[in-house]
Amino acid sequence: MNQQIAGLQRPITERAFTVRLSPTRRGARLARLLTVAHLGLWGLPSAAAAHIVAELAANAAVHGRVPGRDFQLAVAVSEDTTLRIELTDTKGDRLPVAASAPDEQSESGRGLLIVEAMADRWGVALGPVPRKTVWAELDLVP
Repeated sequence: MNQQIAGLQRPITERAFTVRLSPTRRGARLARLLTVAHLGLWGLPSAAAAHIVAELAANAAVHGRVPGRDFQLAVAVSEDTTLRIELTDTKGDRLPVAASAPDEQSESGRGLLIVEAMADRWGVALGPVPRKTVWAELDLVP
């Protein structure tokens, strides 16, 4: 190997993980626990990310569930400035509606309000069919 070329290469330290989980309450709980564990290993704060993952994973387990198909959690840090969380399920025909407050008597329907309040950005990406990915980003640098 050419030593001059080898000397120019910098070691790559990628901080990302992806895992497939069953679309159940247990899978949603494991998504949150894995996120907190990885962020702890990376030396990053995990409180906001844990809440976001908990809400998105619960939505994937409840609203995006297709029997026999898992959901996927992906967490990555980009250039040490942005933490991106993605939850992909296989029910692309059922899109999350814009975050809005449910009526006072409702016992559910506040998950996307939590995501919107805690994330710096969030949205939905369609495809490939039949999938959809709900993503959220947190700025790591104020």
